[in-house]
Amino acid sequence: MIVGILKEIKVEENRVSMTPAGVEVMTQNGHTVLVEKKAGTGSGFTDAAYADAGAEIIDTPAQIFDRSDMVMHVKEPQPSEYDLIKENQIVFTYLHLAAAEELTHVLIKSGSINIAYETIQKPDGSLPLLTPMSEVAGRMAIQQGAKYLEMAQGGCGVLLGGVPGVHPGNVVIIGGGVVGVNAAKMACGLGAKVYILDMNLDRLRYLSDVMPSNCFLLMSSPATIRELVKDADVVVGAVLIAGAKAPRLVTREMLKTMKTGSVLVDVAIDQGGCFETSKATTHSDPIYTVDGVIHYCVANMPGAVAKTSTLALTNATLPYAVEIANNGWRKAMQDNPEIKWGANVINGKITYQGVAEAFGLEYDPIDKFL
Repeated sequence: MIVGILKEIKVEENRVSMTPAGVEVMTQNGHTVLVEKKAGTGSGFTDAAYADAGAEIIDTPAQIFDRSDMVMHVKEPQPSEYDLIKENQIVFTYLHLAAAEELTHVLIKSGSINIAYETIQKPDGSLPLLTPMSEVAGRMAIQQGAKYLEMAQGGCGVLLGGVPGVHPGNVVIIGGGVVGVNAAKMACGLGAKVYILDMNLDRLRYLSDVMPSNCFLLMSSPATIRELVKDADVVVGAVLIAGAKAPRLVTREMLKTMKTGSVLVDVAIDQGGCFETSKATTHSDPIYTVDGVIHYCVANMPGAVAKTSTLALTNATLPYAVEIANNGWRKAMQDNPEIKWGANVINGKITYQGVAEAFGLEYDPIDKFL
């Protein structure tokens, strides 16, 4: 199979979908790898390193799309790439289609094979290709929250960890999954008073055994959220419904009760955001303020720490990419149900229920194509 590694073109996205080490593994499996010129620069990988690993360096994305059986990205295809996607071409990347209606229709029209990193799922329900980036984003959420609490950034001037004789900051994390736990680890490590809210009682029991004593576990409900955000210095939105649009859990009315200069960090913004006032921002313009509350809603947070993120992502994606390339998408899905969960749009049909429901479109189970 000819596999194309594209340069990321989303604003300030510095990750790349495969490292030179990954290219070497692909070539050892008998595949041809095309890497767009300077695709790895933002993550510290030179064209020479890719060439040494066996890749062919390609000048333009159009050439990559034209020659490749499978193209790999980190972020979803951008408008300049829409017309380049070919019928029956495999697109393997983060798609987040439930929050991207225009892209969904583009992929339907293209007749391509679209496999989303974020919906590949293990038998235990875990999301192996979302996990490494969720770990990064969860940890970054507290770094960013702490930074924007500084008065020079417009915040209320609270040090999350406090100092002897002074109360620490209050951090409320909505969602006890991978993002939430990694955010809580960082916040607890700083010495903040941390609340994790989740609707899974078994999960809360587990976390109560493993989290430090400054982390408090509560059953999530509108009433609990309404009460906790009043005193929160940082609120992290860490709720995920795999492949579907995020629920809006902090309303505009709740926002009005929050402290001036407090910070909301919406890690769920890729799936539409879990705060009513959320809208996607970029690393160059990361924040805006509503009712005196700072909103940080950067849609590709891990892109700011591209070296760490690229290595973590390739560790997770490469085995699946090799399996798809070795067997073709249809046999890979037949042999590995985890990959089957990744099917979002196949030959013009929506094959992931959460995406179909988000836009009121027809859903076709992937088994019809296998």
